[in-house]
Amino acid sequence: MPKASVIIAVYNRLDFLKLVLAGLQIQTETDFEVLIADDGSGTDFTTGLQDLLPSLPFPVRHLWHDDAGFRKNIILNQAITESQSPYLIFLDGDCIPHPEFVREHLLASGSGICLAGRRVDLSGRVTQQLSPSKIRNGYLQQAGTTAMLLVDFLRARCFHFMNGLYTRNPLLRRYFNRKERGLLGANFSACKADLLAINGFDERYTAPTFGEDSDIELRLRLAGVQIKPVLNTAVVYHCHHALLSRKNNSYDLYQQAVVENTAFTPYGIKKVSSESN
Repeated sequence: MPKASVIIAVYNRLDFLKLVLAGLQIQTETDFEVLIADDGSGTDFTTGLQDLLPSLPFPVRHLWHDDAGFRKNIILNQAITESQSPYLIFLDGDCIPHPEFVREHLLASGSGICLAGRRVDLSGRVTQQLSPSKIRNGYLQQAGTTAMLLVDFLRARCFHFMNGLYTRNPLLRRYFNRKERGLLGANFSACKADLLAINGFDERYTAPTFGEDSDIELRLRLAGVQIKPVLNTAVVYHCHHALLSRKNNSYDLYQQAVVENTAFTPYGIKKVSSESN
């Protein structure tokens, strides 16, 4: 049984996923499996991924369903169900992990704790320079790359620059994580048992950018799970791309969850009818 299951949510963009997998190839903690939770990517993506899998040093399973709109939460629930580890780490398919990413999540993990990380939003020019070989050679951790990102940050072309700085200093770690943070779906982890207890993700959220992570954070808190920040320790680098539309009706659904004040969703991994409530 692996120490961790890394669940990567993807939809097309094999070029980005190759960078993410390259980041996982240089992890200092190597005892993990990868589940690629694919929300209906096309043939070019799936064929290219199958060609890539034999070269990877860790076990990978590709979970896929038809493209019928934004159904990320459904495929994430399938990944939770099929994961082999008692501890689950969630990444998005455009977020490259720092070499200490898996190790840091495991070090800070515990029953009744959900770890909430953040990401640095890379500039377009840095993203364009990336390649799997550069990632494996530590390009994103090099001083020159950090300096380039700082310049881009000052020019408003890179965002959340500080989130990309990894530190081992205990005092700095405590300082950066002195405040409570919310959960970001692109970088968080929790015990599988804690996620199963709330029935996983609510599958009614069918639009990107809001809802799926806010909802599961709300319900984990209602279940008594502590949301613990891991800034500047569990670091990820977000590839630059066009922003997704934020027009959706998920806010009303989330407000309904707030009013209901219930940790367990009947619209998750197990479907619970109103008659059985």
